[in-house]
Order: sequence, then C-alpha cells, then structure tokens
Amino acid sequence: MKWITREKPKIDRIACPWLIKRFIDKDAKVIYVPFDKIKAEAEALAAIPFDIPDVEFTHYNNECTFDYFIKKYELKDPALKVIADIVRGADTDRHDIASQSSGLWAITAGLAFNYKDDYELLEKGMMIYDALYAWAKYFQHEKHTQNPIERLLLDVYKKFLKQKAGTKRIPVWAKELKEMIQDQIDTNLSLSLTELSEHLNVHPAYLSREFSKYFDDLSFGDYIRKLRIEKAIQLMNDPAYGLSDIAYLTGFSDQSHFTRVFRKFMSENPSSYRKKLLKK
Repeated sequence: MKWITREKPKIDRIACPWLIKRFIDKDAKVIYVPFDKIKAEAEALAAIPFDIPDVEFTHYNNECTFDYFIKKYELKDPALKVIADIVRGADTDRHDIASQSSGLWAITAGLAFNYKDDYELLEKGMMIYDALYAWAKYFQHEKHTQNPIERLLLDVYKKFLKQKAGTKRIPVWAKELKEMIQDQIDTNLSLSLTELSEHLNVHPAYLSREFSKYFDDLSFGDYIRKLRIEKAIQLMNDPAYGLSDIAYLTGFSDQSHFTRVFRKFMSENPSSYRKKLLKK
C-alpha cells in the first residue's frame, strides 16, 4: 500500500508510518508532499491520504490519527495502547495525558530541526518508536534511581513519606504509588493521578479519597507541590541557579507560579528565604 501525507512530519506523521510498517504492512510506502498537493498526488499515485482534514485516517474528537489506525486495524497489543496515549498527548499538546508526552515532543522537535529531509527524518523516527515500543512492552515499570542527585531526591521523598510509629499498616498500593511518584518527581513532566491509578489498578476516586491517609495528610496535588518545594530548597543552596531556573527544574509553569506555591508552604517569598539560606 501507498500512504501520503503532509511534508515536514513531526508526531502523528512519523508515529503512523511506524505503526503501518511494523503492524499493518511492512512493505508500505510513505510519501510526503506539500499540503496543497496531497489530494492530486494521492489520486495519481493511488495512495491513501492520512493525517489531513476530510479523509478517513485523521483526527476524531480528542483522538489523533494514530488512535484511528489502531481502531481501524483492531490492533490489540497493550504496548500500543500505552504509546497511543503518549502520541496523543504530544500531538495535541495535552501532556497531562501521559507523562512521557513532553519527552516525545522534545525528541521529535529536535529530530525535525536536525534532519530537514522528510525521509531521513522518518528513518530516524522509526528508531525512536522502536525504542518506545520496547520500553512500553518490557521496561515501563523499571526504575532508575542510581545517580547522586536521584539519591538525594529519594532521601527528601522518604522524609515526607515516613509514617509515625503506631499508624496502621500501609497498603500495597500506597507503597507502590510512593515509588512511582519518586520515579517521576525529579522531572518536569506532569504527574496524573488518573494515570497512576491505571498503573496501580486502583479506582482513581478511591485513590483520591484515601491518598491523604498515607501521604502526610495532604491531597495528591499538595503532596506533589510540597515535594517540589523541598527540591527547590535543595537547589537554592547553589548560587548558579536563578529562581526562574529553579522554578523550571522543579516543574512549575513559571516563576510567579513557583513564588505563590512557595509562599503557601514556607510563609515567605523564595527570594527572601534564599537570602537567609545563603547567609547560614
């Protein structure tokens, strides 16, 4: 089969060809042309257009073209479902859908900058999605807390998760959730309670209701913000980081957001707190 879409591909227009070649038709030919030539070239070459408006293989509601290919060809591989969420989040700028969506967007944008030829870009992109598929199928629950910075963050995390003597036994899901949060808290990606509940196989409503019992009497959102503030305080000890840098590194949308949350937890502005910290 021949497939045709817009030139200068990024997310969907690399992810879909990968899906086609790996799971639908390994001999498929993908053609990139300017948008205004797609319909004519599709007819001349007997190619199927995709990821453009008013064709079968396109976006529907909140889902992207990658989702439609999976439904159309009834692909049941659970790893593809994981990748579909990541692709959708990256392709629609909804990085809350999957924590990996930000990373996929960053890598894809970098590839598109480095490789101007669409077909060379697709070749490199195929390698990226092969790696993403291997991760989704075999390694998505693997952990990486090996370097000194991660160990420092782990110590901070344990400080807040330590239970008082005499409290009731922590359930398995709470222990696993603590590990999952630690795996991601030192990145700039969004943590979604809904996504975490899927990994734990625990209903999100129950998880939200029970969360504070095992996490320092805080809601999920406040708990994550508190961990980020603790991370920010660690970074404040290094004069090389400005407050805007620290806000970015700790996952806040901007410095003003960081300042508001910091003031809530520490009862003063980060600038004044830092001055006192550096004087010690």
